[in-house]
Amino acid sequence: MAFEGKVVLITGASSGIGCGTAQLFSKEGAKVAISGRNEERLRETLGKCKAPTSGRSHLIIVGDVTNEDDAQKIINNTIAHFGQLDVLVNNAGILETGSIEETSLEQYDRVMNTNVRSLYHLTMLAVPHLIKTKGNIVNVSSVAGTRSFPNILSYCMSKSAVDQFTKCTALELAPKQVRVNAVNPGVIVTDIHKRGGMDDKAYAEFLERGKATHALGRVGSVDEVADGIVFLASDKASFITGANLPICGGRHVMCPR
Repeated sequence: MAFEGKVVLITGASSGIGCGTAQLFSKEGAKVAISGRNEERLRETLGKCKAPTSGRSHLIIVGDVTNEDDAQKIINNTIAHFGQLDVLVNNAGILETGSIEETSLEQYDRVMNTNVRSLYHLTMLAVPHLIKTKGNIVNVSSVAGTRSFPNILSYCMSKSAVDQFTKCTALELAPKQVRVNAVNPGVIVTDIHKRGGMDDKAYAEFLERGKATHALGRVGSVDEVADGIVFLASDKASFITGANLPICGGRHVMCPR
């Protein structure tokens, strides 16, 4: 119960990595505030979380992180309900395909607003509360932040920005004893690629191809990423800040031959 008595806020918790991370934090004793746009799916996530042993119940906050009022509501409701914030997991994000020949400014704005601007804003709002608890932040980036891939241009740019944001804020907040780290997953089995436009056939072929594009010969699972997030947020990582942790089966060190 490494997080007994601690409060963890997780964005994008209605599915995938956010859902799995909420479950693991609750198993480790944390009280979780989970946010997302789909209330029904947030309730499904909540149903998979272990109930707190004492104190306030877990919290659902329906909202869109790209909406400034909703972002403020997410922080305000968390503090009003629990009275503190110990860990912020910036997980909400989207993936869209498109090269420089096929993209649009509208796509750029959607991806950057969701993956970067909202994270920037929510962190700004959360930091005063994290300073009080000497808490920490874990950003969910991607191997696409460290390596270059064609046809996901705005996504790669957004995740590179997340990596730099992680390092800069880690330096800025270190004197206040607030740690900031990120995880950089490879291909993980979630619904993000289908939401990004892949049909079932294309997705199945994509996962099969993942056996060759990851050094360990397979794609990853949500649980493997959640383990990394919870580790970075825990006291076991008390001397780690400004790190971008690859959870990508070795993909970040691969190079075509």
